[in-house]
Amino acid sequence: MSQLARLSKGTTAARTRWAAAAGTVAVGAGVALGELLAALLSPGLSPVTALGGAVIDAVPPGVKDLAVSWFGTADKAVLIASIGLVTLALAAVAGILEDRRPGAGVVLAGVAGAAGLAAVMTRAQSVQLAALAPVAAAALAMALLRLLARRLAAWNPAGGRVKETAPLARRSFLQFLGLGAAGAALAGIVTAVIRRAGSLAASARSALSLPAPTTPAQAIPDGAALDVPGISPLVTPNPDFYRIDTALIVPTLSPEDWTLKVRGMVDREIELSFAELLAKPMTARHITIACVSNEVGGDLIGNALWLGWPVRELLALAGPKDGADMVLSVSSDGWTAGTPLEALTDVRDALLAVGMNGEPLPLEHGFPVRMIVPGLYGYVSATKWLTELKVTRFAEDQGYWTPRGWSALGPIKTQSRIDVPRQGTTVKAGTVQFGGVAWAQHRGVSRVELRVDRGPWQEADLAPGISKDTWVQWRHGLELGPGQHEIQVRATDSSGTAQPEQKTPVAPDGATGYHTVTVTAG
Repeated sequence: MSQLARLSKGTTAARTRWAAAAGTVAVGAGVALGELLAALLSPGLSPVTALGGAVIDAVPPGVKDLAVSWFGTADKAVLIASIGLVTLALAAVAGILEDRRPGAGVVLAGVAGAAGLAAVMTRAQSVQLAALAPVAAAALAMALLRLLARRLAAWNPAGGRVKETAPLARRSFLQFLGLGAAGAALAGIVTAVIRRAGSLAASARSALSLPAPTTPAQAIPDGAALDVPGISPLVTPNPDFYRIDTALIVPTLSPEDWTLKVRGMVDREIELSFAELLAKPMTARHITIACVSNEVGGDLIGNALWLGWPVRELLALAGPKDGADMVLSVSSDGWTAGTPLEALTDVRDALLAVGMNGEPLPLEHGFPVRMIVPGLYGYVSATKWLTELKVTRFAEDQGYWTPRGWSALGPIKTQSRIDVPRQGTTVKAGTVQFGGVAWAQHRGVSRVELRVDRGPWQEADLAPGISKDTWVQWRHGLELGPGQHEIQVRATDSSGTAQPEQKTPVAPDGATGYHTVTVTAG
């Protein structure tokens, strides 16, 4: 290759890189402006989170399960980061297109803006002002991209003699590129500050004093919390409690404006304010809740002390009509859960929860009000940021996950977990102390057993449970000789039914199988 050809190829490659940078900065500035406007005008919804919500709605259930399996409670951050990477890639393509075929890159940016607008307008929490964010974002991205492309063309034309104005165009291009990048960064910082400091819900939560329960929590029996290092705590601290939901921005609801509507197949429609709810006789209960996506041995489960008003009392005031068999609970972000009416009207402690472990619900766990229903997986019961209860029928309505392949019902399956020693641990040969938790919510656990290398089952010491609606801790010393050993655990519920050995996936109604760990004794 001649020196002239190599020089030409290098110049073309450099121009392509600058064109990609122009697209990235232009679209980045547009996205930053959109997020800033969203933080000011519609704090609960932005173009990025709307697109993320649309992705969550569109992907098959198996993809969601895989994401939770890989990333756990970090799945939302991974999704947002993935959207950001895809956006940057498309932005670079738009810049290159605009340089090579003027107008093509602008069209691509406009199409992306239209997708953002469609996503925003179709979300349940959308308001009229929310549309301004994607429109302004697209307008800025398109205008800045066109401007930068023209400056780049004047600085480094496709062919022919370099113009005398090239140095000036180069300076202009770099100035606008730098200003666009700086503006995007500044808008991002301001957006983060607004979202962190501007939450009225956070301020209201900090100022809220919860009423004392009329029905106090069950006393925790002596010995319920075992002294086994590394075992899961009997009561899960709020910061460590798992979070699985579809909200990419935590909804921020003001207690003063919050209302709960009860409608549908009822004798009387009801609208309840937060102040009215707090004035009701409160019940405190330890209840263990779990996500249906919890794999065997997984950590998408936790036990907390909840404070709330029994749902059955509210429904009794509304008067469900004959033929109703389901309550569709609705979140402020549009997410829904279909709960059997029986589970909300029987003697179990299904609550309109306002408190968690002695403090108001954390924002990410549903402040100001969420549902807690013992014995049912969260996808059919544990609606956060609750705003509506619709009494209806399973034949007429479906919760969010049911049409996506999940069971309409969701009773929690009996499960057990080895917390210590963990998978792959090396231990000293001899008596090794094992410990963990087991659960069979609303049935209770009667026995936990372990076996070594598929040998005979050995019954573990079972701590007294707080109630049949909470998990229990267990421990057992196993004699392990030198070498590698497989340890399995199983639980039996109060009816005498042991958890099944057959391993099944989480879909469509919860995983089964024995939690198994391998340890090496030496």
